[in-house]
Amino acid sequence: MDAYVARQPILDRKKSLFAYELLFRDGLDNYMPNIDGDTATSKLLSSSFLTIGIDKITFGKRAFINFTQNLLETNIPLMFPRETTVVEILEDVNPTSRVTEACKKLSELGYYLALDDFVFKLELIPLIELADIIKIDFRVTPYKEIKQILRKFRTKKIKFLAEKVETNEEFSDALNMGFELFQGYFFSKPEILKGKEISGSKIQYLNFMIEISKMNYNLNELETIISSDVSMSYKLLRYVNSAYFKRTSEPTSVKQALLLMGKDELSRLLLLIGLSKLASNKPDELIKIACIKAKFCEKLGYVSSCGSHYDELFLLGLFSNLDAILDQPMKEIMEKLPLGTSVKEALVYREGELANYLKLAEFYEHGEWESVKESAAKICIAEGLIPNIYLEACSWANGFVF
Repeated sequence: MDAYVARQPILDRKKSLFAYELLFRDGLDNYMPNIDGDTATSKLLSSSFLTIGIDKITFGKRAFINFTQNLLETNIPLMFPRETTVVEILEDVNPTSRVTEACKKLSELGYYLALDDFVFKLELIPLIELADIIKIDFRVTPYKEIKQILRKFRTKKIKFLAEKVETNEEFSDALNMGFELFQGYFFSKPEILKGKEISGSKIQYLNFMIEISKMNYNLNELETIISSDVSMSYKLLRYVNSAYFKRTSEPTSVKQALLLMGKDELSRLLLLIGLSKLASNKPDELIKIACIKAKFCEKLGYVSSCGSHYDELFLLGLFSNLDAILDQPMKEIMEKLPLGTSVKEALVYREGELANYLKLAEFYEHGEWESVKESAAKICIAEGLIPNIYLEACSWANGFVF
């Protein structure tokens, strides 16, 4: 079966990307009753590190991976590079002498060790002494208990990671408590302030981006415009020379790059540059997610046997986080933009034909595999095609300089 691998970002106190946790499913069944945790994790490791290529998933950042008792006791983590692997020790691992010795060896060799869903028990002390990161479920652990854990085990070595941080308020609370790492999608939620308006210049920029997605270009005029902007020229050349395009020779001038890209791909690049300028004060990961969803939705449209509106799917994914980028409700943003009804319905209400593409992309991103299966069926997409489309979208987004 195809390996389904997604990833959830882990950010630091400045909302910069620290690592990804890999989310895995060997198929689209909701549960795998005949496959134990060891087998599932082994398939994750072989598919992500050996078959897929870890850089396509993590953009060169560290990868948190869950390891079961048996995998730890048999030293399986040693098969994988310490530079990119964070050994995440599941909460149900019994800290036997074999587990402790295996973890001690990993630590001595330079691997990062993380304790997942941490709840203090006396028998965990040997593993706590080896841990680099302690993960606490921020939603289920009482604040009083969290504060006690942080006071008791805070050392120069251990970083505390707040899991399931889903709102900006929760991020602020965790930050004030002293957490250094944060996992969840809080950064993709708008910080809405009463009385705040979208500036006229940003509305003009968004309208310009919408026109870019429709218009025909004069390449000579574009060459003149792009060549006069050092930042844009650099981004263009870096983008067209990325691994995604697999050129036999690298273009060295703006004109060569424009000719190689073609108008469709060029419009995509200009849209990405526009979005990055709009989101200049936001975490890079927010832009990356929008870029991945844009390409993911577009490619899903190409393989759907019953869909339509393919030309709108890229813009749909790209604008899916506009509320977080502009810190305004999506409904208010859409009222100001000349977009089609189908796009607006999908973005504001998650309704209509196009909404199923966006839902599928978001379900995959979160590792909600049963929902992925249901959404794929609604838009007539063969499930086996989806993992490669996701990885292609990740590879494509990785070629853009944020």
